[in-house]
Amino acid sequence: MSTKDYLEKDYYAVLGVPKTATADEIKKAYRKLARQYHPDSNQGDTAKEAKFKEVSEAYDILSDTKRRKEYDEARTLFGSGVGGQRPGGGGFSFDFGDLFGGTAQGQHGGAGERLGDLFGGLFNRGGGASTPTTTTRPRRGQDIESEVTLSFTEAVEGTTVSLRLTSSAACAACTGTGARAGTTPRVCPTCEGTGAASRNLGNFAFSEPCRDCKGRGLIVDDPCPVCEGSGRAKSTRTIQARIPAGVADGQRVKLKAKGAPGENGGPAGDLYIQTHVKPHAVFGRSGDNLTVTVPVTFTEAALGAEIKVPILKGLPVTLRIPPGTPNGRTFRVRGRGVARKDGTKGDLLATVEVLVPNTLDDKSRELLNEFQTATAGEDPRADLIQRARSE
Repeated sequence: MSTKDYLEKDYYAVLGVPKTATADEIKKAYRKLARQYHPDSNQGDTAKEAKFKEVSEAYDILSDTKRRKEYDEARTLFGSGVGGQRPGGGGFSFDFGDLFGGTAQGQHGGAGERLGDLFGGLFNRGGGASTPTTTTRPRRGQDIESEVTLSFTEAVEGTTVSLRLTSSAACAACTGTGARAGTTPRVCPTCEGTGAASRNLGNFAFSEPCRDCKGRGLIVDDPCPVCEGSGRAKSTRTIQARIPAGVADGQRVKLKAKGAPGENGGPAGDLYIQTHVKPHAVFGRSGDNLTVTVPVTFTEAALGAEIKVPILKGLPVTLRIPPGTPNGRTFRVRGRGVARKDGTKGDLLATVEVLVPNTLDDKSRELLNEFQTATAGEDPRADLIQRARSE
């Protein structure tokens, strides 16, 4: 993709959110589109696969606060016509290939350095010369998206999962050259092996991939029959991915350099894993805290008691509830929740549920009648009814 394409692509429109969208709104929009266009759900549909990549690219930029800010600034600068006028009128041109390298020519060096830092940070192209002088320039591998379904316990405590990944890699038949075995590609005469060409658009000159060699710097006269001259082929591999403790349902885990391998010594891309967490039969989750509902009898709630409360793993803990505990009261058991990044843990929130017996024998009914007579007094609902009438 050319520099011009990067600047003109509206990532907000891709995700269908306004520029003022919050991080949660961006995440919600991405998750909806990712499910709709994921390749696993659309086997053989190249259009939806391309849309999925476009959505993932947009989310990569907008979900990162720093990169989103840089992207917004870049579009603002480009939209307002970055540059100026030479003395005496007339425009001047910026070569965005130079800007991405962090340098500029002549009196406009300050603006060029600022834009070089800005665009380099956004598109991972900062540093180095503006145009490579060799035909074997390193290229970063593609990012890969994957999904995993975890049990509730695995999500809380962390786990290692096996993932089968399919990505682009160097073609084994031609070792990545794109040329048929026994032949070699030649240097592109248009760009002289740099892979880049300058395109004049009035007051601006854009540096973009050479159209003849598609940015490779090489021309293949006799293409490899396996990869059809691209030098790349589909590669399938299985990796062991560590899912950290405390991941939540829908969270996106980034594993650096676990994506597609780079070309010509370039770094590998990143792996993004979308997590889905199954619900637990007993426990729930509220942030870093686990939740559980514990049934107690009427007498335990009225007189107080020591009760056993289950924890996610291990033996139950003892919880003392005081006399007169109302239904729905929540007690906190420290350090029995979800692991945090700093090594500490959240708490277990135990909510008591007072059980009312479904059936009573004669003796129990007699004792409850005696209790009702002994505690007879003012109507506990009188104040409620009075307040309802006064509104």
